[in-house]
Amino acid sequence: MSRVYLDTSVYVRPFDDQSQSRIWLETQAITVIMQMIESRSVLLVASSIVQYEVSRHPEAEHRSMVAQLIGLAKEVHKVGTSLLPRAQVLSEQGIKAIDALHIACAELCNCNFFVTCDDRLIRRYRSLADGSLRIVDPTEFVRILSEGDSQDLP
Repeated sequence: MSRVYLDTSVYVRPFDDQSQSRIWLETQAITVIMQMIESRSVLLVASSIVQYEVSRHPEAEHRSMVAQLIGLAKEVHKVGTSLLPRAQVLSEQGIKAIDALHIACAELCNCNFFVTCDDRLIRRYRSLADGSLRIVDPTEFVRILSEGDSQDLP
């Protein structure tokens, strides 16, 4: 079973302007991802970092809805000093500090996939020689798992 970590951008994407085709497609893909999680075909891993970021969202209704989605996680990693060395390395390689914490957490939790809507983060992490995690956007994640292409699965 694939272990997946969803970046905060994924949880809040459904609240973005859906008139843009890319945002609409990603929102549809996120719905499919949530169905995969509920049907237990993938295992959702979350963290206290995601919980913290979501707690700062300005809309109370959105915070509540996202908290329910995070509640589907089979594991919620409490961030501690164990991931700081890796986060520091990632930060030194040009990844923003908060993103570095997310990725370090996903790596520490042995996730197969890190899903984000942040193209810059995807490009930056993929360019690293030591990137052990499969980082994808929501539509690519759904395509990979739907096709079941053994070359694409970790």
